[in-house]
Amino acid sequence: MSSLTTSPGTETLWPGVGTLLGEEKIGPRDGGGQTVVVAMSGGVDSAVTALVMRERGYRVIGINLRLFSPADPEHQANPCCGIPAMDDARATCALLGVPFYAVNMEVEFGEAVVDRFVAEYAAGRTPNPCLECNRHVKFRHLAHRAKLLGADCLATGHYARIARGDPVAGIPHRLLRAVDARKDQSYVLHAMTQAQLGFVRFPLGNLTKPEVRTLARACGLPVAEKAESQEICFVGKGSYADFVARRRPDVTVPGEIVDAGGTVIGRHRGLVHHTVGQRRGIGIAAARPLYVLKLEPAANRLMVGSRAAATSCRLAAEAVALTDGTWHAEPFTCDVVVRYRGLPAPAEVALGPAGSGEATVVFTGERPVAAPGQAVVFYRGDEVLGGGTIRQVVPGGEEGGAADGDGAAAAGA
Repeated sequence: MSSLTTSPGTETLWPGVGTLLGEEKIGPRDGGGQTVVVAMSGGVDSAVTALVMRERGYRVIGINLRLFSPADPEHQANPCCGIPAMDDARATCALLGVPFYAVNMEVEFGEAVVDRFVAEYAAGRTPNPCLECNRHVKFRHLAHRAKLLGADCLATGHYARIARGDPVAGIPHRLLRAVDARKDQSYVLHAMTQAQLGFVRFPLGNLTKPEVRTLARACGLPVAEKAESQEICFVGKGSYADFVARRRPDVTVPGEIVDAGGTVIGRHRGLVHHTVGQRRGIGIAAARPLYVLKLEPAANRLMVGSRAAATSCRLAAEAVALTDGTWHAEPFTCDVVVRYRGLPAPAEVALGPAGSGEATVVFTGERPVAAPGQAVVFYRGDEVLGGGTIRQVVPGGEEGGAADGDGAAAAGA
């Protein structure tokens, strides 16, 4: 199939497509003689990723990952995990004239993502499954498969940018926010290593979602008008609480709701229905809005309090790593994001001893609502400096203000 840039009439039918396919938007045409594996989910983003990498001159191989088998035979509860999604990915590859393979990674996904998701919620923490899928499935297992196929790189439809460095010369690769702030996924990519940043490509990082749709329509991709999935992929259209409850019925046992002083003020219907920072759905009428402050699984107790009490003055993080592979002995200032789509909050970060993977984050301005189990990510401008997992939160008290909205919750990308 001819390139879009050489197809007659393309610019007439779709004004501006030539600009969208310029190197400033999609990256250099550096693919001659190279092979790229593209992760094909069946959605429009991965479809355009395959299109763009072909436009850049790469030999493209599309791979669809079978990550989770939906229980419903029609694949409606989990539409992005079922056979229809795989068929959409196959149809895209057929139109682009590139080979397509389906790879079963249900075991890897189940262990690294689903089992962890359930265990974390049962422990009263708020996990981010998209982060774990990127960390373990896409950029570990899939990257390994790509190398076995002889691929020179792996491309995905994530909205983020990589500024390629020169590790031999001591210049690290850098991870940056996407141009489209509404779609930016750098938060769930912060755990990428230098080796991964050198192998992976994010060709949509300089495009907006409407521009991606335009490219899909111009090429006649079968998924050009496909609706965007907003759910956690393996949970689908159901509730995450119901998903966890089916695997851990103990998390649905009712218990006490207490205030910050320990006074019982109500009953909850199972801790799985609550996350730290939550405001709606607590089920208690009060003069002022109540927020979830703490989940206590051992006592099956939920602590609630004011909005100010729900904010964090500082937090402790674990599994911390910096994107450039270094470790700073001295504290540094940066902007910190504590949940997907959260607002940046100024803070000072002090890393623990080398090799500990620990850090203490002290907020110096607006105080966000932070939940144990979620990621804490360090930014300087558009650049991701690194991040880790929130282990413990110290509440801000009555003098703090909240930078984020109605609280933390599991979020997908």
